[in-house]
Amino acid sequence: MAKWLNLGQVLKVNARKFPKKTAVREAGRSLTYPALNDRVNRVANGLVSLGLKKGDKVAAVLENCIEMVELLLATAKTGLVMVPINFRLVGREIEYIVDNSDARALVVHDQFLKNVAPIRDNLKKISPDAAFVVGSPSDGYRPYSDLAEAGEPSEPMTDVSPADAWILIYTSGTTGKPKGVVRSHESHTAYYLINANAFGFTENDICMNVMPLCHINSIYFSFTFIYLGGAVYIHPAQSFRAEEILEIVERERITFISLIPTHYNLILNAAESAGGFDRSSIKKLLCSSAPVRKSMKLAIMDFFPGVQLYEAYGSTEGGIVTILKPEDQMRKLGSIGTEVVGTDFVKLLDPEGREVAQGEVGELYSRGPMLFDEYYKMPEKTAASFRGGWFSAGDMARMDEDGYFQIVDRKDNMIITGGEHVYPSEVEEVIAGHPDVFDVAVIGLPDEKWGETVAAVVIPREHARGRLTAETLMAGLRDNMAGYKRPKKLIFIESDEMPRTPTGKILHRILREKYA
Repeated sequence: MAKWLNLGQVLKVNARKFPKKTAVREAGRSLTYPALNDRVNRVANGLVSLGLKKGDKVAAVLENCIEMVELLLATAKTGLVMVPINFRLVGREIEYIVDNSDARALVVHDQFLKNVAPIRDNLKKISPDAAFVVGSPSDGYRPYSDLAEAGEPSEPMTDVSPADAWILIYTSGTTGKPKGVVRSHESHTAYYLINANAFGFTENDICMNVMPLCHINSIYFSFTFIYLGGAVYIHPAQSFRAEEILEIVERERITFISLIPTHYNLILNAAESAGGFDRSSIKKLLCSSAPVRKSMKLAIMDFFPGVQLYEAYGSTEGGIVTILKPEDQMRKLGSIGTEVVGTDFVKLLDPEGREVAQGEVGELYSRGPMLFDEYYKMPEKTAASFRGGWFSAGDMARMDEDGYFQIVDRKDNMIITGGEHVYPSEVEEVIAGHPDVFDVAVIGLPDEKWGETVAAVVIPREHARGRLTAETLMAGLRDNMAGYKRPKKLIFIESDEMPRTPTGKILHRILREKYA
């Protein structure tokens, strides 16, 4: 019976179709499709030789690198399940994920061994033979080359079904302890094909992967191009320097990048010094993870002349749900667009599960072939996130008369002050419009009289640090929002004090805990 090919199976096909084409590259090295397939087969067979069987978990604490790509593809070929771990986590956080996921093999970059060292002896399920290091040799770890070079180059013999699990990826924990999201091969195959349709990607595109490969956004977009036969440039994700990004764009002739608003902000702030780089190869840009303000959209399109700017809404669990296309960017400001092809109709429901009227705020539910399977070992949480097969990531939204959706905020971020509902994103939008504000997060803090009071955590622009005051900022808010929405407390911080997920989303929960 015919079935959709998973990413590992497609790699074998592309190695035949594109014998001389570069599949993946990073600073100083690259692999053609045949060379990548050869190394992936060796890694895959090396993992199987450890005694790992279909369904077993392989954890990795790696920065963006070709080895991470190889491991993801090797697990796809063998029916093993990849557990990508955020390299920014500390020991106890890594321990929780490795232990909770039941991982039986571990691959670590040498630079992150210091994070793993304090908890290495606690990882009882990881045998000494199944712990590997990328980079400099280290006691207690086998070199990654034992997998990448010593394994057999033949195609693995494991029968992998589209419905089999491929990735167990842990949420960033914006609202609590990370949850393991189990995703199948077919959910990713659906994503690649839907993605290609929505954005018009082809085998001629070159994607630059900037965000961490421990996050679903990078796994979605990077491997879309491998699936299609395009090319991917892997950029280390530990730092973001606008000049370096633009230099790579010019050198590698990058055609597509997915970034978050913080990245675009940094690029635009460096526009004067970085404007000399050739940016003409960029055809499409995506902004996700947070809404893009009108001023930023205009600046992006001015800095990248002729570019097609997209915005998308989705989640680790739900895949891509809606997309705002280039022709709607100015017409539908603040919108996340409409459903992508392959996503069932999006529902906005009230707490009782009834659909809300047009223009009213409700919790956003969706369903389609990109949905995850379950939260690992959390059946109650899995059940709680669904209503009759429809999934919610906990975001509140409204729909306009043309069927376009707008995210209002996360349900967990909503502030109730004196009985009034305040959505932080609405307040943040106004504050961020001040010319001296670089970034802002609005949170609710406990208040004896009102239940909660609105507070704003503000990062001033560099030239305004020490000069921007609560009085001057509040003066600009009085005519732009209702009194109950206006912050009663303003907290000024430096840029590196804002807690964020790996993709740049602000962790409102951490700020609430810090300033409560």
